[in-house]
Amino acid sequence: MTARKFQLVFIALGGALTLLQLLGLYLQTAGDYDGAIAAALGQGALYLAAVFCLTRNGANVRGLLWLILAVAVILRVATVEFPPYLSSDIYRYVWDGEVQGAGINPYRYVPADDNLKELRDSAIYPSVNRANYARTIYPPAAQFIFLGVTRISATVLAMKIAMLAFDLATIFLLLRLLKELRAPPSHIAIYAWHPLAIWEIAGSGHVDAAAAAFVTVALLACYRRAPFIAGLFLASAALVKFLPIAIVPALYRRWDWRLPAAFAATAICFYLPYLSVGGEVLGFLPAYVSEERLATGGGYFIVSLISFVSGWTLPAVAYLAAALLLLAALAVLAMRDAAKGDWARQLGWCLSLATTLLILLTPHYPWYFLWLLPLLCLAPRWPVLILTTGSFVLYAVLENRSGARELVFNSVLYGSFLLATAGQLWVHRRERRSAAAEETAGSGR
Repeated sequence: MTARKFQLVFIALGGALTLLQLLGLYLQTAGDYDGAIAAALGQGALYLAAVFCLTRNGANVRGLLWLILAVAVILRVATVEFPPYLSSDIYRYVWDGEVQGAGINPYRYVPADDNLKELRDSAIYPSVNRANYARTIYPPAAQFIFLGVTRISATVLAMKIAMLAFDLATIFLLLRLLKELRAPPSHIAIYAWHPLAIWEIAGSGHVDAAAAAFVTVALLACYRRAPFIAGLFLASAALVKFLPIAIVPALYRRWDWRLPAAFAATAICFYLPYLSVGGEVLGFLPAYVSEERLATGGGYFIVSLISFVSGWTLPAVAYLAAALLLLAALAVLAMRDAAKGDWARQLGWCLSLATTLLILLTPHYPWYFLWLLPLLCLAPRWPVLILTTGSFVLYAVLENRSGARELVFNSVLYGSFLLATAGQLWVHRRERRSAAAEETAGSGR
């Protein structure tokens, strides 16, 4: 494909993504929940087509980066002013910021507690989810962000703009990393055009945008051999959303105490202002584990699948023990490779550990996959690209979590990932065999 034809194809893909975004926003305004999800999934298909073209023909096409960035900005600007639709979490963010602004520990009371009645308003409080029974679930780094934003403006739009600022910071940092890695800058589309980044940040304003930004800073710091900074930002990411702790083994170099020391010190500093509630500083998290059926095992796709196929229910304790052993084994292998200083392999291990953790936990919400996007931008893998774009199907079961319905949609999502993984392994195996055969033939001449 010539550079001119490639530019035209990419303009068409960018235009189609924008049109589907506008359609999704129209359907959102019309209250068509299923239609909005379908539009996001349609964008996922176009996005995968764009990544396919990009990774094969787009490395040296002039002007492509500016086209990618222009479309990314249009998609975000078109979305940010619309009210949240697929998730109401952002109202809790603003509420937590206001509670802290009043000098109250956000982990102490549920929003409906009479001690907070003076903070209730008509714009935020009525939309706070789980207001009657759940204290906040968000870790301390997220709470600092909520407090900072609401000191400027205690509105949903202000919180969305703040999350969009983290999103744009991630794009800038990824461009720096791509340059230093001598990778094509056009690969920024793998992050900037991803439907998750558009709908879950510009649309719903999820704080996972901050986790993604902090993970990207940590990756840049590791590449530049700055372990203190890497540890600080890894801890910050983990205390926005606990999940990024999974990649620490891939970035830690054996016997180098600086990264874990900075991680521990940062975590302590973040938690100290909230320790007045003692053990309640985890907030709603323990109850959330029960609510999501993780304590009993019913919330895990693998456990549900085993139960459906065999009729035997795997105990949650046995499943979690096996999952921890698997993650521990992968962590040991990742640390061993990290000691060799091979940056490409370290990135690969980061993505492997993060994806394995999510597959084992099988989140019920699409935005839990958001922090994988910076890793995907630097180390694209088709199975994970399919997993993240397909995660919108999880919205189809949020309102109706019947066992059969949930199992069907989870099977579609995680089954697609596993099939893609098997296909990729088969292709790699064939390539290795072909390379070995060519080498043998060459040595025989």
